[in-house]
Amino acid sequence: MIPLIVIEGPTAVGKSRIALQLAEKLGNEIISADSRQIYRYMDIGTAKPTVEERKRVEHHLVDIIEPYQEYSAGQYAVDAAAIIRELQAESKVPIVCGGTGFYIKSLLEGLFEAPAIPATIREDLRALEDSKGTEYLNNMLKKIDPLSAERIHPNDSYRIKRALEVWITTGKGMGQHWEEQKSSGRDYKPFRILVTEDRQVLYERINKRIDMMIDKGLIDEIRLLLNRGYKEDDPGMTSVGYREFIPFIRENASFFSCLEEAKQNSRNYAKRQFTWYRKIDFDLVIESNHDISDLNARIKNFLEKSDKTLS
Repeated sequence: MIPLIVIEGPTAVGKSRIALQLAEKLGNEIISADSRQIYRYMDIGTAKPTVEERKRVEHHLVDIIEPYQEYSAGQYAVDAAAIIRELQAESKVPIVCGGTGFYIKSLLEGLFEAPAIPATIREDLRALEDSKGTEYLNNMLKKIDPLSAERIHPNDSYRIKRALEVWITTGKGMGQHWEEQKSSGRDYKPFRILVTEDRQVLYERINKRIDMMIDKGLIDEIRLLLNRGYKEDDPGMTSVGYREFIPFIRENASFFSCLEEAKQNSRNYAKRQFTWYRKIDFDLVIESNHDISDLNARIKNFLEKSDKTLS
């Protein structure tokens, strides 16, 4: 079994800092499990590790695609597995860190066999979105597959359409497919750590972080992306913290209203993450101010008890 250290938690909780400190102490590398840090040119709004932090510790699966490109949980599992094998050959224990639950689930549990979606279904859903909008599709999903609707942001048209495609094609929601899948047989032995915080404290931290992003130049970053030719409905540009400010840049809304919407959407995202994590049996649950030396000792104990050591 290949030991993995997996650090999860809601947005802004401080998991990246813990992962960085742990990687430095153990001499390991980090595999990002963040569905927004994969995009190039989107640095401030995704709280991407800085150049200095990446010099201290190697970070994988960051800055790998353009904002207009799509990237699935299945592709993440393939890419992360390849990196894990490389690190195993170097006798390093990978530290998987991020808040994108489906990425980590895909890596650790495998994927259900995705059905072939008839072209007519995709075309019908696109036409429906063009005529009635993403909100209409999201309301459809809430009625037929509420579990998926709960996990997908109401403005994430790509994932909403994907969930609808699967349900219309198979008569089952994506969550049901996950439950029915057989064991993937992956050779990983993960030590899963949840970094958490009191909700109200975290919500305040989210608000302050967005204010800091604004101070660092988030609006200019979004303008640069638009000037590069990326469209507001490109997968990367629909990210929380980006899409909310486009109306302000287009002079269709006030800065204050866009700022408040970004904060609210970020808090809602954290709320959905809390719901996701309640269903997982973690090996260790810590708060963001947890003593890193204690965590280091626990990790070493886990590695010593692993079925196999890296060689």
